[in-house]
Amino acid sequence: MKTLVVTGASRGIGKAIAEKFLSESWYVIGTSTSGKASLKRDNFEIYKLDVSDPESIERFAKALARSKKKIDVLINNAGVYLDEDTSPLNTKALRKTLEVNLIGLADLTERLLPHINNGAHIISMSSGAGSITDEPDAYKPAYQISKAAVNMFTRTLAEALKKRNITVSSVDPGWVRTDMGSSSAPRDPKEPAEEIFKMATSEVNSGFFWHKNKKRAW
Repeated sequence: MKTLVVTGASRGIGKAIAEKFLSESWYVIGTSTSGKASLKRDNFEIYKLDVSDPESIERFAKALARSKKKIDVLINNAGVYLDEDTSPLNTKALRKTLEVNLIGLADLTERLLPHINNGAHIISMSSGAGSITDEPDAYKPAYQISKAAVNMFTRTLAEALKKRNITVSSVDPGWVRTDMGSSSAPRDPKEPAEEIFKMATSEVNSGFFWHKNKKRAW
């Protein structure tokens, strides 16, 4: 049985991803800030993890090491949106956003690398808001900066992991009906979950940014 680790698995896209992989008979290790989730399966377990807290990341990595589970797919899904529709840039919001969306994501990934199988797939949730070439659809600078940085992390990590044949990807899930995306969004969380499962279990080029399983502009 293959193993998935997905952060932010208690709701939204993360929960939909966990449900999809569980339905395909994967062993799923999820995380949430509370350490709780509504999912109840024999092949599912949930850990408490705050990706803004280095000590929490370290505890999770050590717990995973003790479990002796080897990871086939890691999905960095946990993230925050803290921008307000005001100018100028709120630097406090920027710091917190980067701590969660980028630094914590990178710290967790690096700590889990010894437990990731060669030939595995690492997927980080990005956003169309992180595309530098697209015209911004709203003023959300902290979020946009963080997601653009996630894309660069994908590029650099892909290069670093070539010898281990580990694929590294960023995904733009589109505008999705979640607490972050709002009830007005056109996409159900199950849609990107299906796309991500297909991509995670297929051979794709490493170090690219994807939307609906097609390469998209950085």
